[in-house]
Amino acid sequence: MKTINLFFTSLCLLVAGCVSYHSPDHALWPQYLRGASFDDMTETARVAKRPVYLGAGGRTIAQIAHDNKLEYGDKISNDTTMAVSYMADLEFALYDALRKPGISVQRAGTDVVVILVRDAIMELNVADISNDGADTLKTISKILNKYDATFVEIAGYTDATRDAHAAAALSTDMAMRTAVFLSQHNVIPQRLFIVGRGAARPIAAQDDIGRLTNRRVEIRVSPAR
Repeated sequence: MKTINLFFTSLCLLVAGCVSYHSPDHALWPQYLRGASFDDMTETARVAKRPVYLGAGGRTIAQIAHDNKLEYGDKISNDTTMAVSYMADLEFALYDALRKPGISVQRAGTDVVVILVRDAIMELNVADISNDGADTLKTISKILNKYDATFVEIAGYTDATRDAHAAAALSTDMAMRTAVFLSQHNVIPQRLFIVGRGAARPIAAQDDIGRLTNRRVEIRVSPAR
């Protein structure tokens, strides 16, 4: 009997592991993204969002500094030292876990940016996250939940082959779809800034290969101060 139970348990786990991920219905997205901001993650926006973020249980770099007994010395210096160290650890964790084609991890000042080429995380001809993309975003979610004293901007981009309205709509869908996934995996939406930038800020030429790179989602992580 015990052997049969173990067999069915293993079978259920196997089946569960093979189930494809599908984004929730669009009508449910506002529930997952309640508390998220739909604009650029500027310094002013982060300051304005701070009370909402803290009210949802968010932490700041100053709290981590206090937890690590950095009560003495200049507060700004302590916060800066902790932020640099904290973000360096986050960068390494992301870089070490995301060694896959179409994905890169970069440093931008204190921030860390994960660039996800669309084909690396989404279905080829369908507006939904692929199985490989779900695995990647689960990994990112776990790391973001570990390094939770951060704000997160999720920005969608397209290539320049669509008109401006279509590009804006598609890039926003990509960003929101990614944000919903992160919210489903315990990244609190009060940390999130979500924006669709259309064909703005290309990172490659607008040829056949470059366009594949320009269709992307960028996840920018900034220390919460």
